[in-house]
Amino acid sequence: MFLNYATMNSRVLGFCHRVFIKWFLDALCYWYKDGNQKLIYAGKTTGNFGFKYFPNAKVLKRKEETKMKIVNSLTCLVAVAATCMVSACTGISLRAKDGTVVVARTVEWALSDATHDRVVVIPRGKKFVGLTPEGENGKKWVGKNGFVSLMAYGEPFGPDGMNEHGLYVGMYYLPGFAEYKKYNAKEADNSFSVGDCMQWLLSSFKTVDEVRANFDKVNVVNVEDKRFGGAPLPFHWKISDPSGKSIVIEMVEGGKVKIYDAFLGVITNSPTYDWHLTNMRNYLQLSPSPRPNIEVGNMTLTPLGGGSGMMGLPGDYTPPSRFIRAAAFTASCRPLKDSTDAVSEAFRILDSFNIPLGAQLAPKAIPEDIVGATQVTSASDLTNRVYYFHSMHSRQVNKIDLKKINFATVKQSVISDPSTRTFVTKELSPGK
Repeated sequence: MFLNYATMNSRVLGFCHRVFIKWFLDALCYWYKDGNQKLIYAGKTTGNFGFKYFPNAKVLKRKEETKMKIVNSLTCLVAVAATCMVSACTGISLRAKDGTVVVARTVEWALSDATHDRVVVIPRGKKFVGLTPEGENGKKWVGKNGFVSLMAYGEPFGPDGMNEHGLYVGMYYLPGFAEYKKYNAKEADNSFSVGDCMQWLLSSFKTVDEVRANFDKVNVVNVEDKRFGGAPLPFHWKISDPSGKSIVIEMVEGGKVKIYDAFLGVITNSPTYDWHLTNMRNYLQLSPSPRPNIEVGNMTLTPLGGGSGMMGLPGDYTPPSRFIRAAAFTASCRPLKDSTDAVSEAFRILDSFNIPLGAQLAPKAIPEDIVGATQVTSASDLTNRVYYFHSMHSRQVNKIDLKKINFATVKQSVISDPSTRTFVTKELSPGK
C-alpha cells in the first residue's frame, strides 16, 4: 500500500500541516500490523510524502512509545490549528471627498478575553528597551512621537495604534507564513520582539515612506509569550499615513522583508499578500451593477432582486474570502462627504466581518469569558488624528482625539471605561 500526498499544496497548508505530517509519519514508521507486516516510513521522495508496508521489517520501537508520539503530534497540530482558527482580522481604508483618510479593522481573537477594549497612551520621549529571547537586552531607543494603541493582555501594544502625526500601524495574524529573523545574541542591541516593533514604528516615524526606508535596518525576532500559550506570534503589518499611502510589510523565509502597496488598503491574514493579489483574478465577474436580463428561447430571465452583480462573492470567514469581500465593498463604497461619513461607513462595512463565536468554534470549545470572536472594531481618522472603536460588549462608538493630548507632558496611562463592557441602549418614547 502506498499513500501519496502529492495533491497537497504545502505552501497553502502552512507550517502546522507540514510539521504534523512529518511527525505523524515518523510515528507511523514504528507501528506494526498483524505481527508480520511493518509500516515503514518511506521518507520524502520527489517532493511527496509516502509510506509503504514492507514484510519482515524490524520493529524499531515499542507500540506504546509509538502511541505517545502520535498523541504528541496530534496535540501540537490541535494547538497550532486552534491559534490559526481563532485569529481572523480584516482591514480596509476609505477616503472622503474632503481628503480625510480613514483606516479601519476588526480584531478577532477567540481564545480568551484579550482586553482589547483598553487603550494605552504613550508619551513622546519615552525610553524603550526591546525584548529578546534572552530578556530585556534588545534595541534601545527614545520615542520621537507620542501615540495611542489598543492593548492586548495588559501589554502596552496590541492590534493597532496611531501616533500624533497620523501614522497608523496595524498587526494582522499570518500563521504558517511569517518567519522572523533567527536571533543572534551578537546583534541583540538591534533586535526586538513583534510587540516592540509596533512601538518602534509608532514612536519613530511620521510617514509610510520613512517606514519603508528603515524597516529592514532592525531585527524582528520571535519571543515566546506564555499569555498566548507560548505559541509563536506570526504577524504582518499594515502601515498607513494621512497622505493615503498604505503598505503591507511581511517577514517570510527566515526573515526576508517583503513590502507591498496595499490594494485599496485591504488586508486580512494568510496566505502572503502576493497570493491574495493573484487570487483576485478569480473574481473578475463581480460588479456593483445588476446582471442584465437575458433572452433564452421565448423566455426573458431577470435577476431575482438587487445585488445580482455580486453573485459569486465569497461569504465565509476564511482570509482569502474576507480579502475579496473587503476589496469588493471598498471598491463599491458610496461617495463619502467628510470624516464623520467615512468613519460611519467604515464601521458599516466592517459589520459584514463581525464573526460570532459559533461560526468559528465548536460548542464545547467556546470560551466563557468572551461573547464574540470579533473582540473590537476600530477606525482611525489619520487626517484629523481621532481614534474610534467599539467592543464586542457594546456597539457604542468611543473616540480619542489625539490633538487634545499633550504628548510632551502626558504620563503613560491606560484608558479603560466600564461602558465599553456594557450593552448600552437608549429608550425612546412618544413626544407629548
